Amino acid sequence: MVNREINRDVWVILGLPFDALDMNTAVQRVYDAVDNNLPCFISTPNLNFLIACQTDDAFRRSVINSDLSMADGMPLIWIARLLRIPLKERVAGSGLIEALIHSKSRVSNPVKVFFFGGVDDVAQQACQILQQTSCGISCVGSLNPGFGTVEEMSQPHIIEMINRSGAEFVIVSLGARKGQSWIEKNRKKLDAPVMSHLGAVVNFIAGTIERAPPLWQRLGLEWLWRIKEEPALWKRYFFDGLGLLKLLITRLLPYALLIYFNRKKSVEGASVSITVDQNKGGTLVTMEGVAVSGNLQTVREAFDKILEHTGEISIDLMHVDYVDPSFVGLLLVLYKHVGERLKITATSPLVRKIIVYNGVRFLLR
Repeated sequence: MVNREINRDVWVILGLPFDALDMNTAVQRVYDAVDNNLPCFISTPNLNFLIACQTDDAFRRSVINSDLSMADGMPLIWIARLLRIPLKERVAGSGLIEALIHSKSRVSNPVKVFFFGGVDDVAQQACQILQQTSCGISCVGSLNPGFGTVEEMSQPHIIEMINRSGAEFVIVSLGARKGQSWIEKNRKKLDAPVMSHLGAVVNFIAGTIERAPPLWQRLGLEWLWRIKEEPALWKRYFFDGLGLLKLLITRLLPYALLIYFNRKKSVEGASVSITVDQNKGGTLVTMEGVAVSGNLQTVREAFDKILEHTGEISIDLMHVDYVDPSFVGLLLVLYKHVGERLKITATSPLVRKIIVYNGVRFLLR
């Protein structure tokens, strides 16, 4: 049976992986993780994540290392449509928590959450509100660790406090980079199977910030609503917008044109072959043909076996005519597990250009 990770339907946008799923599937993934004690680190990249990860390798790696990566922002859905990536819908972290809260089927067995972070006593307020409400999640504890470093927030007594609470889902609110870094550092020490940095969720539950109305969300205007609620955010949204404009001109539009002019290469019936040779020096993977979403099962099976190999993993794509963001997503899943042992040693000019446009130039070594 192929590793569950290798079977993820992951697509890449500008270096970040995104699972092609809807809200119902995301909710079920949380329940599966809680009920079967399966580790599930959820990342919810939005435009701010996307821009920051272009220059912050550790931040980008934290998203790659997640077990579920959901597109939290309409700009990402618009980019996906431009690049013909089948992201079904925006799956926001705040929407995920709302769905868990309103789940009538879990009222008798709610998901136990712990709020870590938030300013002042907002996490405690959110916890108290949930404790007084009969819904699909229950709060078993909260902690505001202050404004220290990730190291200071990772002291043994802090981790022990969270574990003693019996939490099944740790909701972190420390700022995106610090929150992702804290989860990366402590995920193996925490007993809770599910964890995610969900930023403003604790404020929404506590009522200190009002979430944008559904129409604003659908129109992609939630950022404007957030500025109304938190005026200090205007600078972040301004520079994120400038960053997106630059990426649109230099990479997204050129890539969209490349996809259009090569659309016949990814039609149904396109085939790919893969050969895996293992020796004392490592593993050499040679591929030929066209590697796109519709024909990757053979590649998935080969990559699944490669996970058992030690040593360097070299992938030769010189005779691959075309790849899509789904194949690049599969490469990132492999990279998540084997890290710097993975390198692409050769590509055709077109495939190299696609890899660069997809933001994974770091795989070319």
